Amino acid sequence: MSNDVAYPVLRTRDAALALSTARRLLAVGDRRHARVCVDAELPTAEDVLRVRSALPDVWFRTENAEEWARFPSDPTGLLSGLPARSLPTDQAGWAGLLPLWASMLDQAVGSVEDAFVDLVGPRVGEIRWHSLAWPGAEEPALAWEGTHAMVTLLLNTRTRELDERADEHTVLVHVRRGNLDGYEERQASWLASRAGLSVIGPAQRP
Repeated sequence: MSNDVAYPVLRTRDAALALSTARRLLAVGDRRHARVCVDAELPTAEDVLRVRSALPDVWFRTENAEEWARFPSDPTGLLSGLPARSLPTDQAGWAGLLPLWASMLDQAVGSVEDAFVDLVGPRVGEIRWHSLAWPGAEEPALAWEGTHAMVTLLLNTRTRELDERADEHTVLVHVRRGNLDGYEERQASWLASRAGLSVIGPAQRP
């Protein structure tokens, strides 16, 4: 089974620039079947309520390992994921599980990205566009790629794991992990160049 590898092509403190750059990179690929997923860490109850109001189709979850140990039966529903409409209005039932994570999966491209960037603000988040197809090229002998063609915008973090805060945003281009020396970086560099960008750092692997 193959895996992807992601290369950074932009780092900036300007969230609007990061989003527009990610969209420019998207335009390099075939977007007919593309979808977008978003994910963000919400450290306060006010953050949670604001996101629930703005994005009523969002799902909330906790990644609090202590809660997994204490409540394996998941009485709150937040260990496995809870739709916004089911989140109790009484904060006492979930405030102890903060931070919560807010996610939306497989949305139409262009439907949530702008609002999501505004809502995330200084918090850690991710926008990931998937189900793209990267074009092939005879020179430098790069194959068409549809399985691992993705673009990710990391908000206020540099890592795909979203576990390391930063004061900037990072755009990643994803390609198939290659068996040939340098193939994956050549493909990432070629795709980046089609959007007027270049690879600016080492690969990030899942």
